[in-house]
Amino acid sequence: MYDVIIIGCGPAGMTAGIYAKRANKKVIIIEKESIGGQMASSPIIENYPGYSSISGSELANNMYEQLSNLDVEIELDEAKNIIVNDHVKVIGENNSYEGKTLIIASGSKYKLLGLDNEENLIGKGIHFCVSCDGAFYKNKTVAVIGGGNSAVTNALALSDIAKKVYLIQKIDHLTAEAVLIQKMAEKNNIEILLNTSVDQINGQDELENINISNEKGEKNVKIDGMFISIGLIPQSGIAENLLQINEYGYIESDNCRTNIPFVFVAGDCRDKKVRQITVATSDGTTAAINALEYLNQ
Repeated sequence: MYDVIIIGCGPAGMTAGIYAKRANKKVIIIEKESIGGQMASSPIIENYPGYSSISGSELANNMYEQLSNLDVEIELDEAKNIIVNDHVKVIGENNSYEGKTLIIASGSKYKLLGLDNEENLIGKGIHFCVSCDGAFYKNKTVAVIGGGNSAVTNALALSDIAKKVYLIQKIDHLTAEAVLIQKMAEKNNIEILLNTSVDQINGQDELENINISNEKGEKNVKIDGMFISIGLIPQSGIAENLLQINEYGYIESDNCRTNIPFVFVAGDCRDKKVRQITVATSDGTTAAINALEYLNQ
């Protein structure tokens, strides 16, 4: 019987684990894929206090090292179901876990464009993580789809690797922070295409080109790689029959508390206005303190 079960080993889950373990509780973090969540795929982070500039993977490793030093138990398993009675039971693909409290910090995953052939070409020219796959495109031509912080950060990182970078945004303006847009304006190999849609992805065994359209008409653009950065989908499915979830798939909460007294939520799967690493760590702190207060009643 664990005091605290945490689903997800991103910044929210790891922060919750640190706080719960430092309170001398028996803690386990269940993670189905990789340590760090979406943070680990960011090529560069410049808005996390204490670091002027750091890669997402390095920041994730630093957090994981802190967990390891505290001897927090981490289990690579996929949580499939949650059963609640007077305590909680998480059914995993490999094992089951019972606990007095649960923190769901399952995060989110990359959103796709929804085009034919898109999923077939993931890893074959279509990517999401520049720090993982950007090096494949040295002196080549790439496109980044999106206009928020992630898209502009990816375009900046790729501009130091690729010969040419297209930044394709469906609406008429970029939504990224002004400082990032200014940095991009200083690059001479990034071309910004606003009010532009990607209509078709072409290639059988690998990405060859894309069809785009805007007020000037339709155009075929030859690219070697494409990085999709259009947002995230909350990974809240495990809680859909248990907790209150809004129309967008995010778990509703009051200061990280849910409609079940011993179940809490933190990070990008939670309904909130701002989704940043700093907010995720704040959520992890809040959820852990809420769980500790429940345990200490």
